[in-house]
Amino acid sequence: MNYYFPIKHLHVTAVSLSIILFLIRAYWSVTGSPLLQKRLVRILPHVIDTVLLTCGVILAAMIGPEQPWILTKIVLLIAYIGVGTYAIKRGRTPRTRLIAAVCAVAIFVYIVGVALAKSPAGWFA
Repeated sequence: MNYYFPIKHLHVTAVSLSIILFLIRAYWSVTGSPLLQKRLVRILPHVIDTVLLTCGVILAAMIGPEQPWILTKIVLLIAYIGVGTYAIKRGRTPRTRLIAAVCAVAIFVYIVGVALAKSPAGWFA
């Protein structure tokens, strides 16, 4: 039985939940909300991102990791994570966190473009 489509749908669902939660957490980080310190808010992103990454690895194995667009997504994912940590935790000022959040969302949008086009050029393909 081919599990590609169920895994892909779970991956896309996890992507959607991940960016929604990132946007909420980034807003709370910029505004200094105490909600950012809630236990569920600290744990849930890790659970969602673990599902997302696991599905991504399985899909890459099914498709074949030699695809250039998959490598592009991996590199962009690393950049997204790095910039995202400044948006949520490491940014020292609200302005820094806001700029990092905007950059992280831009990287995310490019990752989606790469995934949809199946090309490293993403939206420009």
